Amino acid sequence: MPAEPAPTAPTADRPRPDDAARRRRITAELLIVFGLSLGQSGVYAVVNLAEKLTRGPLAGQTTTLNPVLNDRQYFDLAYQLLDILFALVPVALVLFLLGGHGVSAFRRLGFTFEKPLRTVGFGVGLAVIIGVGTLGVYAGGRALGITTALVPAALDSYWWTVPVLVLSAVRHAVLEEVIVVGYLFIRLRELGWSTPAIVLTSALVRGSYHLYQGFGPFIGNVLMGLLFAWFYTRTRRVMPLVIAHALIDTAGFVGFALLGPAIGIGG
Repeated sequence: MPAEPAPTAPTADRPRPDDAARRRRITAELLIVFGLSLGQSGVYAVVNLAEKLTRGPLAGQTTTLNPVLNDRQYFDLAYQLLDILFALVPVALVLFLLGGHGVSAFRRLGFTFEKPLRTVGFGVGLAVIIGVGTLGVYAGGRALGITTALVPAALDSYWWTVPVLVLSAVRHAVLEEVIVVGYLFIRLRELGWSTPAIVLTSALVRGSYHLYQGFGPFIGNVLMGLLFAWFYTRTRRVMPLVIAHALIDTAGFVGFALLGPAIGIGG
């Protein structure tokens, strides 16, 4: 009888079957998570930008970030809260996928308040840097005609308007920083990606789902993404990024809601 052939040893070019299966599973998981969240937003943003470009110059168009969802006060409140709640479901999914077996997903992501003074300090510092940069990029984009006019908040003036805008800001911060930085970094690292490739991918994904605002916000958010992803590679802490993002959006949303009508904008 002929001898049974010896099993082929795994090599760098021929990974073990269990490694290949795990890579396929991680890839599928990434596609599902992003298909349910920011990847989906990116696709819609590209289509929305294409539609805007067929209408005319971007400089003459307006993008509203927090629109009224119903013309009746308490139904609008209900829709606003439901919108915020369900937008955070992908974050719950990510925490579920990264946790278990005695492992804390919050610790893996650095989504904790360990060393609170340092965490908040980093968050405030990043917010100042990005806030100033955002104003400059927006002004430049408007001057070049590649950015739509942005209305950060168009809600009617109710007792709940400011709290809902703050919750909306926190929603965006948690969703984006947990998924497009922390989760993406962990999973792409498990797939063997290099740090520069992960940083660039994270930044481009962040920019993609802001394309509906025009090319200026795309560029600005790519730059923000590069800084935030670089910061995460150095600290493995997503909480300062969440704080920074929440502060930036809160200032934009609430500031516009309170001061816009007073200075004749959006009111």
